[in-house]
Amino acid sequence: MRVCGFLTLFLTAFFVNLNAQTQKDKILFTIDNDSIYTSEFLRVYNKNLDLVQDESQKEVDNYLDLFVNYKLKLKEAHALGFDNNPNYLRELSSYKRQLAKGFMKDTKVTDALVEEAYERISYDVNANHILVKLAETASPQDTLAAFNKINALRDRALKEGFEKVRQEVHNGQTIYGEKLGYFSGFKMVYNFETVAFNTPVGDISKPFRTRFGYHIVNVLDKRESRGERTVAHIMLVNNNNSAEKAEVKIQEIYQKLKQGEDFEALAKQFSDDKSTASNGGKLAPIKGGQLRSQEFEDVAFSLENIGDFSQPFKSDYGWHIVKLYDTKLIPEFESIKSDLINKVERDDRSKLIDEALTTKLKKHYNITSTPDLSYFESILNDSYFTKTWFLPPNFIGKKTLVVIGKRTFSYKHFADYLMKSQRNPTAKAPFKTIVNNVYNNFLNENLIRYHENNLEYENEEFANIVGEYRDGLLLFDLMENTIWNAASNDILAVKEYFESHKANYISNEKIDAVVASSSNKKALKKVAKWFEKGYDVEKIKPLVNSEDKIDVLFSTGILERNHQTLPKNLAFNVGVSKILSHNDSYVVVKINEVLPKKQLEFVEAKGAVINDYQQQKEINWVNGLHEKYEVDIDEKVLQEVKNQIKNN
Repeated sequence: MRVCGFLTLFLTAFFVNLNAQTQKDKILFTIDNDSIYTSEFLRVYNKNLDLVQDESQKEVDNYLDLFVNYKLKLKEAHALGFDNNPNYLRELSSYKRQLAKGFMKDTKVTDALVEEAYERISYDVNANHILVKLAETASPQDTLAAFNKINALRDRALKEGFEKVRQEVHNGQTIYGEKLGYFSGFKMVYNFETVAFNTPVGDISKPFRTRFGYHIVNVLDKRESRGERTVAHIMLVNNNNSAEKAEVKIQEIYQKLKQGEDFEALAKQFSDDKSTASNGGKLAPIKGGQLRSQEFEDVAFSLENIGDFSQPFKSDYGWHIVKLYDTKLIPEFESIKSDLINKVERDDRSKLIDEALTTKLKKHYNITSTPDLSYFESILNDSYFTKTWFLPPNFIGKKTLVVIGKRTFSYKHFADYLMKSQRNPTAKAPFKTIVNNVYNNFLNENLIRYHENNLEYENEEFANIVGEYRDGLLLFDLMENTIWNAASNDILAVKEYFESHKANYISNEKIDAVVASSSNKKALKKVAKWFEKGYDVEKIKPLVNSEDKIDVLFSTGILERNHQTLPKNLAFNVGVSKILSHNDSYVVVKINEVLPKKQLEFVEAKGAVINDYQQQKEINWVNGLHEKYEVDIDEKVLQEVKNQIKNN
């Protein structure tokens, strides 16, 4: 996407796309038959007032001149057909789609989900669960059977104890009984996470469904998040033939650590964890509930001070010694809010955001009920499940199904969508269920698409931003083709302009000099004497500066009068100047040569010449636009605008 950096065109881009004018809004001026209203001018004037650096442009008359010229350029862009350029239309369409995403969200729902997510990542839940596996596309009969099964298991767990039932029923195929350990927000699918966090410690949840099937959860503990730890470890693997040796060796390594030997060096020499040994045993940062070894996690999070290391301990993987490198608590909400928003929008939670939007749009477009879909149920047959279903020859296509805003969707529209839907894998289900599900998807997709396409006519803020970009992009294309490229390419015209304006391209007077700067006036007096004696800079430096202390700074070269190191009252005369005050310090200047003003050659002044030529070309072009189009300003309305600005 191009960046429309064209402040020189007319201050900055404007909110210029209005969909309607109020009855009180008056026409400030017209360009031929196009009316420009006071509301637009006032909005633009007030919006850009603080950006205007030229005080004269804050005067309403001067500002109006700029605004009229801006509108004339847009008028010309449309007349030349720039608004029909395929690249322009494509870029504008892409921008509108990207912008619409921000306006299509229900911010209240998103904000609530983000705050909830922060609360959940601030805690860890320890839970076990039992899952009766069930496909998302399961038939109603299989769904009911799975639900009855999980209900029966919950009844057993309440009577016999969850742990006993979990171990007995787990088969790893149709029923899973698993220890989950500690986890926090975003570690499980959203509805599983929600049930786990909302179930009191010690309780067994009621049955609930995820995309994996039906679950019950037993919550064992809930604690504040341990945050994040960066640790290193030395690990010795248990070996059936030398278990005792591993324990003895880890104790010997521990003794060396207590004697002050380097942890990283010992890890590189002796750790059996080859993936970390070469890095001194250092692991990637870990969070509570992330590791499979609870023993390791507990020890890692028990270390208090950076640099502390643990006593040897045993896990299922071997013997370890752990060293603490860094600790991080959960950051403040505002510092990670944007990251949480991104996670929420990529997570299962995003479905809630989409549902909130479609619910809102149904209300907005007054869609209160589902139409009668029995006709579509009657024309479906089993060929739908083999992806070979077609519409019957006598299909009724013109009948209205649903109306969204000003658009009518017919039976044919939905039938085409229903035809395409058979491409997706679908388990056999009643035709009524299939038709209802497909219709909901059809309605939701078209609600969102229609709202996005008509957002410019329904949301004034969106319309204003799009209008700003639309006109800015159009103006950029116009200026690029009419002024900028023409000035760059027409080198003969630029040279002719240079020849007729040579007096404007004279170099400033310069000096070839050495400038000595210091806050120590006495040191500069010594430098001035050495300058007089003809000492060069490299000989003077060690006489006034040392490795430990710099008293005088030297600048050497060809310098213009406005150079930052030169005092304004410096006389451009060959020789050594007086010691002069400059920027709360002092300087003395040795001028070797004065380079007088001179006429610049075209090559030397080319950049400035092209810029001036462009400005003159634009002035002539705008004057031509004033002749081409009739501008009629209503002086009475203009006075009202001035009074309104003055009173504000």
